[in-house]
Amino acid sequence: MEKSLTLDWGTDELHEECGVFGMYDLDGNDVASTIYYGLFALQHRGQESCGIAVSDTYGPKGVVNACKGMGLCNEVFTSEKLEKLKGNIGVGHVRYSTAGSSTIENTQPLVLNYVKGTLALAHNGNLVNAPELRRELAYDGAIFQTTIDSEVIAYHIARERCKVGAAEEAVANAMKKIKGAYSLVISSPRKLIGARDPQGFKPLCIGKRDNAYILTSETCALDTIGATFVRDVLPGEIVTINQDGIKSNLMMHDPKKEARCIFEYIYFARPDSVFDGVGVYHSRIYAGRCLAKDSPVDADIVVGVPESGNAAALGYSMESGIPYAMAFVKNSYVGRTFIKPGQSSRESAVRIKLNVLKEAVEGKRVVMIDDSIVRGTTSNLIVDMLREAGAKEVHMRISAPPFLYPCYFGTDIPSSEQLIAHKRTVDEICKVIGADSLAYLKMERLSEMANGLPICTACFSGEYPVDPPEEDIRGSYEK
Repeated sequence: MEKSLTLDWGTDELHEECGVFGMYDLDGNDVASTIYYGLFALQHRGQESCGIAVSDTYGPKGVVNACKGMGLCNEVFTSEKLEKLKGNIGVGHVRYSTAGSSTIENTQPLVLNYVKGTLALAHNGNLVNAPELRRELAYDGAIFQTTIDSEVIAYHIARERCKVGAAEEAVANAMKKIKGAYSLVISSPRKLIGARDPQGFKPLCIGKRDNAYILTSETCALDTIGATFVRDVLPGEIVTINQDGIKSNLMMHDPKKEARCIFEYIYFARPDSVFDGVGVYHSRIYAGRCLAKDSPVDADIVVGVPESGNAAALGYSMESGIPYAMAFVKNSYVGRTFIKPGQSSRESAVRIKLNVLKEAVEGKRVVMIDDSIVRGTTSNLIVDMLREAGAKEVHMRISAPPFLYPCYFGTDIPSSEQLIAHKRTVDEICKVIGADSLAYLKMERLSEMANGLPICTACFSGEYPVDPPEEDIRGSYEK
């Protein structure tokens, strides 16, 4: 009865958030090609669209060169296009959105020309009060070109800039109005500005290479371009970079309000990144170790569902002593935008992306580690694939607690009714996906995974660190 769930890979996995990257070369060197490589390192955070906007701090104010488009970085940018992007300050963006807003108009960075000059803005996150702010602006005569939260933020910064003497003051005033999750990288004619929401939902860090400063979502992007990590931008902090160096404003920093998104550690980030002093790889290994301690099982091998399940599987193996094995071969050339098989096709989107190594699992009792179960359809298919390859038993372990509530801060978790864990026990979920046993990570382990840092657990507990919106805003996410 319960196995009649629609089988669609694209709707049963968590989606990456966006990635932002900003750079200011104080010596006047062009930054576009470095921003490109930084975005390439952040491609896992969004494969729908990307863009770069640059300007020259030594040239005339108000001139911004931009290149944006739908697709991956290597599809949108060519060496010829990058060569034309002259400027020593700029911002870049890779994007993922939910259905309904995947259009060229919604690509970032956004470039605003207004009475005080220009702003180029890249945003990762989701505002909970975007609809009311948008209505307020519209009644004041604002004409919107996009359907994304980022334009609301950009308009508010531009409005405030007309009242104050500096761009960072305008950002500070705008932050008093916007609520929700955001990491912002903004370039004005002579400054690079970064801002992180008071809860610290979204990551943002500072790097340095020679006489250039970088603001970016993940430390792996700094490694890619040979930059040195300086520090994380604190929750509620605004950093301003100009010819005099870095200036900090901690106007909204309150440690009691911090609530980092735990899914940066569980799923979103690359394993070689470090957030707020905690390594992603370490967190995933620890989650696997906890699963082995809390939910042991007799088995012959431990395997991970690529990619984010691999480190947790290794942790499970290390703690349990059960050998770690590679059971899946992933097709690295299939992106999110590939043409999915139609309803009448015999091909499965899951099988196109993953194949089981029969010789690794045949006749074996398998512990399979994955980062989450959303609707359950993909898990059901992968369990079936292991059995078809000859696995004797399939025991599933999840390196996160069950999803019970939607997210309003940028993680693409649907409404409760669409979640397999909603109104089902773990045993009932186990029957739906066809596994021999199933266990989730315990809630109390989440804080341990983040080394005791304050985290957001709303999608598991329903306890939102910021009041959710009265109307459902999740159909027009900007992440």
